[in-house]
Amino acid sequence: MREFDESPNKYAWIVYAIGTMMFGAIAGYIIAVQAGRPPAALPADVQSAAPDTRVQVVDETELRAYRDILARDPNNAQAAVKAGNLLYDAHRYPEAIEFYKTAFALLPGDINVSTDLGTALWYSGRVDEALAQYEQSLAIDAAHAQTLFNVGIVRADGKRNYQGAVAAWETLLTKNPAYTDSAKVRTLIADARAKM
Repeated sequence: MREFDESPNKYAWIVYAIGTMMFGAIAGYIIAVQAGRPPAALPADVQSAAPDTRVQVVDETELRAYRDILARDPNNAQAAVKAGNLLYDAHRYPEAIEFYKTAFALLPGDINVSTDLGTALWYSGRVDEALAQYEQSLAIDAAHAQTLFNVGIVRADGKRNYQGAVAAWETLLTKNPAYTDSAKVRTLIADARAKM
């Protein structure tokens, strides 16, 4: 009588367990990466337009302190800006919007607050509101490079208005000839023209 040989299957359960763990790790990584990405309309190759993928954890104690300051002094623009920045960096854009709105109401001439508000609106999927906010930024400074760059991104990726995107980026290059990412802007212009 032949004896049953288990040796070929002896370690099958180990191989199965390792395979299952690897599949779980890969699936978890993909889910985590997807959760930290900007809206699907934003191309992955536009790195400076995309939010930083290294999500920062909000120091809830610090955030609570800013909320307390605003509860005592609703006109404290700096507390509103700092709270907005904390939430923005953590990709908690809808919450950041409310603080940026407060700050912009108190500092209507602050182009950085205005543009940050527009960008938080964009990352929250509120395309038309983002463009409207960028228009307010450009009313403050028609040559503001980051705003013009962002307007092009939102027009191209949010509205599929490639002609409008090209116009914004060309204005950016005309008004800011020493812009550090001018090569990237020229590439974006060429890509948008190809899509027209």
